[in-house]
This record gives sequence, C-alpha cells and structure tokens, in this order.
Amino acid sequence: MDASRPVVRANALTKRYGAIAAVDGVSFAVNQGECFGFLGPNGAGKTTTMKMVYCVLPPTSGDLHVLDMDVRAHARDIKARIGVVTQDNTLDSALSVRENLMIFARYFDLPWGEAGRRADELLDFVALGDRAKDKVEQLSGGMRRRLMVARALVPRPDMLILDEPTTGLDPQARQLTWEKLRQLKRTGVTQILTTHYMEEAAALCDRIVIMDQGRIAAEGAPAALVRAHVGREVVELRGIGADGPGRAVLERVLKAAGDLAEAHEVHTDFLLIYTTDGEGLLHRIREQGLDVEAATLRRATLEDVFLKLTGRMLRE
Repeated sequence: MDASRPVVRANALTKRYGAIAAVDGVSFAVNQGECFGFLGPNGAGKTTTMKMVYCVLPPTSGDLHVLDMDVRAHARDIKARIGVVTQDNTLDSALSVRENLMIFARYFDLPWGEAGRRADELLDFVALGDRAKDKVEQLSGGMRRRLMVARALVPRPDMLILDEPTTGLDPQARQLTWEKLRQLKRTGVTQILTTHYMEEAAALCDRIVIMDQGRIAAEGAPAALVRAHVGREVVELRGIGADGPGRAVLERVLKAAGDLAEAHEVHTDFLLIYTTDGEGLLHRIREQGLDVEAATLRRATLEDVFLKLTGRMLRE
C-alpha cells in the first residue's frame, strides 16, 4: 500500500435500518500511523461506523476503502490485516490466558511453535506474563482488556480497532492500557478507537470526529477543536440560568462580560461563558456587585466541546 494514501477512506458512508439512518453520509480519512478517534453520545453511529470499517456490517451506500481495498469486495483480505478489540469480552473462559492467544494464532495459520513464541511476547508486552497459566475468569477486568489487546495483535496487524478499550477500568488499569497503546503507535500501528472518556481521546488521539445522530458534527485535533469551539477558559456561574430568580441576573452578567464572552450557554440553573480571559471576566462581574451563587474558572476541555455540540440531554 502507498504510504502516502490514507489507510481508511470513507465518502458519503451510510448505514440504514429501514427508515432509520444509523450512519448518515459521513466522510473521513484515517492516515497511516495515527490514532483516530470517534466520539459521540449513545446511538450516535460510532460503533456502526467501526463495524463497517472492520467488515462486520456492509454499508448501505457510499464508498469505504480500508488498506486500499473496497470493503464490499475484499472483506476477507481486510480482516486478515486488522486487529479488533470489541466492547464485549469475547475471550474463551475455558482456556488459559496463554491458550487464548495460541488458539487465536492458529486462525492465522501460525505454526504451533511460532504461536507459542508470539503468545509469550505479547503477554510480556501487556504485563501478563506471570498470569499465562491462569484461567480467564481469574483475571481482573483490566487484565482481560489487556489480554484482548494482546489477542488482537497476534497477527501483527497493520491497523488496530478499539471499541471503548478502557470502559469500566480503574485509573491504574486505564493508564497502563494507554501506555501500551502509545507504545504500539510508536511502532507505526494505526489505531482507530471509540471512547466515552474525553480525557482518553485527548491523551491518545491525533485527530477525532464527534458524531451525533449519525453525522459528523466536528473533526480535528483535540486541542484545535477546543480552541475553535469553546476557547481557552470556561467561567461557570451557579445560581444563574433559564429558570428561577437567577434569570433576572442573567442579562446583567452577560452585559458585564461584554467582549470577553466569546460564547455562552444558558442552562436551568447555571451559566457557562467561554473566554480567553477568565480572570478579567470574573473581575468585571465582581465590579458590578452581581449576585452570583458560585463562580468557577477552569481550562476549557474536550468535554466542553462535546457537550456544546451534542447537548446535555441523556441518551439511552
């Protein structure tokens, strides 16, 4: 494959279930060696898009090429060159940790001896070498996720796909998983992941897309998206909002903020103001003697972008 060409190219990619468009005409490209992330609320179309990339779901329409091959014509060849870590645990609980990797290696025609060497190498890589003989059910949740990463790496894939790789893990297990994924990236393995953890996306991804209702709402590097959509800082004012007595103060606060308020969001009982000078903005509010229940100044984050673009309503 030409190294200058994207390893994934999607154009007007669509997946429909009857009248429902789970993925609605998305276009994106993933470059060789980068970590590319999909963010979005539940039901936004992230996992459906990923499943089309790793050839479990056929597209309804649009074009999708993976590793320079059309997914409709070359699904088998694509699957042979990618590793997949799904949301659900698909390890074989009847086998030992090492046997899970060795049996999986046979699917790729690795001789038994080579499969054993590869299993040992990968168990050391994911820090599970001392658990090789244990049954899967003896492992913690974090260990099982790392074992699934190891299994996906058995065939030395050109691309690794990770669907919510650290969901449910404690902070220590999550940090160790991040460290291993960064090591893989340094070896040139392209990674595509979905996650609900904004910190994870900011820490791992070179670029992300934020999906909502089957479409792409924004695309770019995490830091660039924060600058473009919410600025450098966020002032959060409690007791001011769309309902109750705080509404009477709302217009006065926004007037006092003036040109320092680059954008704002009004909610039931709080106000968010996006700015590049949070201290200056708070000083203006205090000078006016406005009745503010609580004021917080913090750095803007990817989570602010996510909530601004997709809303705060809970998705089921």
